[in-house]
Amino acid sequence: YCSVQAPFWIRHAATAVTLFALAAQSAAAPPVHAQASQPAAKSKRPAAAAQRAAPTPVAPKALQDGQAETRLLKVYQLASEGRGREALAQAESLAREYPNFQLAQLAVGDLLAARVRPIKQLGDVPEPALPYPPEVTATLDELRTESRQRVQAQRARPASTHIPAQFVELAPRYKHAIAIDASRSRLYLFENTDKGLKLVADYYASVGKSGIEKATEGDQRTPLGVYFITSRLDPATLKDFYGAGALPINYPNPLDQSRGKTGSGIWLHGTPPDQFSRAPLATDGCVALANPDLERILRTVEPRSTPVVIAQKLQWVQAQSMQAERQSFETVLNAWRTAKSNGDMNRLLGFYAPDFQSYKKKPLGEWAAVLQAEAQALKGRTVHLKDKAYLRWTDSADTMVVTFGEVAEGAR
Repeated sequence: YCSVQAPFWIRHAATAVTLFALAAQSAAAPPVHAQASQPAAKSKRPAAAAQRAAPTPVAPKALQDGQAETRLLKVYQLASEGRGREALAQAESLAREYPNFQLAQLAVGDLLAARVRPIKQLGDVPEPALPYPPEVTATLDELRTESRQRVQAQRARPASTHIPAQFVELAPRYKHAIAIDASRSRLYLFENTDKGLKLVADYYASVGKSGIEKATEGDQRTPLGVYFITSRLDPATLKDFYGAGALPINYPNPLDQSRGKTGSGIWLHGTPPDQFSRAPLATDGCVALANPDLERILRTVEPRSTPVVIAQKLQWVQAQSMQAERQSFETVLNAWRTAKSNGDMNRLLGFYAPDFQSYKKKPLGEWAAVLQAEAQALKGRTVHLKDKAYLRWTDSADTMVVTFGEVAEGAR
């Protein structure tokens, strides 16, 4: 009796687990993320709550970033090696600890079903008498894409000696940097050490529903370019939809503005409590990460001094290969500095493009007067440039995003 009925039970249990995962994903469909001029949404809290005494500080919990993905990939590896029993045990453990991780639920369902029939693909649910609703089929396709992106990112993890080509030089005070590869649904976190940039972690990340290359407000695309984290938003002031918190970036940056791009409210943020991760194309333009992964970033990076490069596809190069490009650009920058120190206005103005605009939108003709006043105030003192950072962005044009502190000799 048991030998006859067991396959029936296994078959239906596998389908139930798989459909549970799909239902959980569908139920967690995100609300529209307000763009542009709307302020950060705040959760409603009783006024009395704000008057309570502050709780006793407690030690932060241990970081869990990246662990769920590592364990999922281990399940895949065991299954590919024909070790189905071990894979199922680990998948069940993962699903218990992260019940909102839909890919873990799918793995459990597939491994159960594999006991009675071959599995052709992830989420290999049997065909029902009536077709599944379109949203279920769409969600299953999204989960397969997410799984594929995670696996491919692991296989193509960059060498420890390589960095994204955009990071020409970072100032010592820039302790960390972030690079996002939209084609791989991947965010890379770097530490800026005495020996150069070091990749310390990388995470699966979701981008806009309509993809990348944001141009207008509400187009549901994630911008491409060089940005900086501007602030750190307290999760207590946000809706649960944003998960562990949020890090806004300075889109549109000056280059975006000069190109007529619009929109705002682009954040790195987490996921709702009932959703571990989101589909690769799921946001209204933000970059969304699993909450444990975002928590690591929230504890690590600093606003205003953390660059964020978002590219369609990152180009990885040997870190030492950037030296020639760095020196070539620094030669030009030092020539500009020397001209300003010497008060040589003809030579100084030669460094500015005819269509130059200052941060206050002053054209070159008006800015020349500002430069003249600055040169006179120097009274022959040398200008020093400190905390220099060069970040290169190349698309239809070649741009170097440069930040530095400008200090006259003898001044603070």
